[in-house]
This record gives sequence, structure tokens and C-alpha cells, in this order.
Amino acid sequence: MVNTALLLIDIQNDYFPNGRMPLERSTEACQKAHEVLLAYRAKQLPIIHIQHISTLPDATHLLPCTKGVEIHPQVQPLKNEIIIKKHYPNSFKDTMLLNHLTKLHVNQLIVMGMMTHMCVEATVRAAYDYNFSCTVLSDACATKNLEFNNMLIPAQTVHSAFLAALQPLYANVLTVKEFLHHSSMRTSTAIPA
Repeated sequence: MVNTALLLIDIQNDYFPNGRMPLERSTEACQKAHEVLLAYRAKQLPIIHIQHISTLPDATHLLPCTKGVEIHPQVQPLKNEIIIKKHYPNSFKDTMLLNHLTKLHVNQLIVMGMMTHMCVEATVRAAYDYNFSCTVLSDACATKNLEFNNMLIPAQTVHSAFLAALQPLYANVLTVKEFLHHSSMRTSTAIPA
């Protein structure tokens, strides 16, 4: 039997316009994440929010006790939804995530969040090592421009390259529309634009 949980990774204020590290298309990704979140709530399926709190001395964003570290209002957790705080890109490292998933008998993860090339990627690869089946919702993730050898790599290229590297071994990669259509997660709940 397949038991699925929704994993929202680091959808936090600092990654949005006026935050300390705005990502490309973070607002659009958050709207897509909100759509899936509503569908999961309507079906009363397990939802886990991951919140990154930077503890490195030279950290510039997601700092403790700042507005930027808070989960974005559009995907704000409800009282019955689990929030797991982490300090590393991999959501399993030094957290209770694996324990929670084991307790819920979850064997499949639907993953979305920020940043595609960092915490989403690290978590999906770790999940694979723990024998979870993963689906990453591509348009509910966001990232930023990177630089390598003095060459700018645009955010969309970074995003596509990391998702391409995950598929097909580490994860199935779908758009939100494809996922909702193929997984019978559609709900009659009106989705705000």
C-alpha cells in the first residue's frame, strides 16, 4: 500500500521579493505549492513543513528570530500539520523527519519548495537512500542564478539541470497540473489566484 506525505521545503519569507535572498519565480512557485497544499488538506493526507534556520556564523538569510525565517503566509502550517526545523540542506540530517515518516507508514513523498539546487535536491537524494519513492513538483520549486568559473548560470538553467539529474532514478518530476490530474488529488475547493 502506498502512503504518501506532502513535503514543503523551506518556503520561507527570505526567498521572496524584499527578502534577504529572493529567488527567481518564488512567488509563482509558492502559488503552485498552495494549490497542492489545499488539495492535500481537502483529502486530509499527511503534510510536513520543513523550516530552515541558519546557524552558521556568516549566514546572511533565514536567520533565527527574523521575519525572513518564517514560513510564507500563503503556505502557513495549520495547527495539526507537522513543522520540522533543520539546519542543513538535507531535511533528514539531525531532524525527526525520518521518525515522523516511519510513524505515519509513509513510503512516498511529494516534494516542493526552495531551493531546487540545494535543499530540495539534498532531501530527495537522501529520501532515495531511505527507500522513499519521490515525486518533485517542478513548478512548485524555485532557485537562483549561480556562478561557476566566472560564468553566470541562469536560475532557469540551474532549476532544469538539477531536476534533470534527479529524474528518473531519484524522483519522478511532474508539474503541479500533471500531478493533480494523474493522482486524483483534484478537489472542488476554489483555488485563489
